[in-house]
Amino acid sequence: MNIKKKIAAKVLKTSPQKVRFADGALEEISKAITRSDIRGLVAIGKIIRIRPNEHSRVRARENATQKSKGRRKGKGTKKGRKFALITRKERWMTRVRLQRSFIKELRDKNLLSSSNYRALYNKSKGGYFRNKRHVKLFITEHHLIEAKNKKE
Repeated sequence: MNIKKKIAAKVLKTSPQKVRFADGALEEISKAITRSDIRGLVAIGKIIRIRPNEHSRVRARENATQKSKGRRKGKGTKKGRKFALITRKERWMTRVRLQRSFIKELRDKNLLSSSNYRALYNKSKGGYFRNKRHVKLFITEHHLIEAKNKKE
């Protein structure tokens, strides 16, 4: 019967361990000699191919629901290099946009003169400032903020 199992495995294109014979069909299977005989038994359902073990999706679904809530997104789950997740350009853009919006706010509140605004704008464009805090520090050190006009 092992030989029949090997032939059936070749016909079904699987391993012999995944081939099963039906209980009442052992006589018919022992009489089968050629591949075509075995194909006929497969068509009838006397020789069966076992389905492979499939992975359970329960944990995957649970993880997906957690991720939809915003969980499981910490540094430990991230893969890739430093700039794989956020590129250098994107970091640059966010930094410069933040600095520019901060400087514009000060100008709109009449705390910065147009010349100081332009100087700070060009400095941020040139990559002089590390972050918004650095811009604030520079402004305070160089006394660029003008005192608001007091109404008397």
